[in-house]
Amino acid sequence: MAKVLGVGGVFFKAEDSKKLGAWYKKWLGVPAHPEWGASFTPDAVPPGGFTVWAPFKSDTTYFEPSQSSFMINLMVDDLDGALAQVVEGGATVVGEIQDEPYGRFGWFVDPEGNKVELWEPKEEES
Repeated sequence: MAKVLGVGGVFFKAEDSKKLGAWYKKWLGVPAHPEWGASFTPDAVPPGGFTVWAPFKSDTTYFEPSQSSFMINLMVDDLDGALAQVVEGGATVVGEIQDEPYGRFGWFVDPEGNKVELWEPKEEES
């Protein structure tokens, strides 16, 4: 049987895709190209980082306050710095930072109302 090997992309609609891409490039360093988005190669993923694919129940409140039916999780190298940058760019931080065994998490709502989860993976112990 054929099987999925990983997530090949995340695609979503935006009111102004070029403007939103430029915002992510300026405030989070996303290597966004106005015509096709951004590519991240496997070598950019830090040790301990991984991709999660998870359907949620239709009545979940985890994506609130966004009205979107999705939430994107972005890996970052400095959670506190990334949250400060997006606030400077006009985003709203929601919730409190959470520490988990596999890293730290924080959330914000982007200029188009999408809730985004930032994850700073825990460094692997050597």
